[in-house]
Amino acid sequence: MSGLLSPLIENYLREAGFWHVASIGWGCKLDLKLINAFMERWRLETHTFHFPCGECTITLQDMQLQLGLPVDGSILTSSAQSTDWEAVCYNFLSVISDNIYGGWIKMGWLRDTFPELGDDSTEVERIRYARAYILEIIEGYLIPDLSRNLVHLRWLLKLVDFRAVGELSW
Repeated sequence: MSGLLSPLIENYLREAGFWHVASIGWGCKLDLKLINAFMERWRLETHTFHFPCGECTITLQDMQLQLGLPVDGSILTSSAQSTDWEAVCYNFLSVISDNIYGGWIKMGWLRDTFPELGDDSTEVERIRYARAYILEIIEGYLIPDLSRNLVHLRWLLKLVDFRAVGELSW
């Protein structure tokens, strides 16, 4: 999933509102010196960048414009009550991770389980792959955990209907 985005799931990502986020960075070369300069000017105490000309912060509107995700839809909450995370994993991805830690799965397992989508894949396989791809986006861009290696299966509960996902305020 870390390679080029498969055009076979483009419609699902568009319907869920994740197409723009998924296409961020294609053909983009990162300027590490610029990123380091920004990191040096970021102040955790005030959540702002300190520049010679004044302070600057990132707003919710900035994130909406950059990521293309709705911010004025239904409120997204991270709470989910499920004791059978294996069943959630199987129902939405049709596979069960060997290691589920209180609802958390490893991103490496997700990438290994969904390496690449074949042209002969069925619609059900494409939907599962799109869900796994969106999980990777959630972990990578939107709601990363501190280890940047785990993603919670509670987000799968939000990915039942892609149209409804597009209405959520991420």
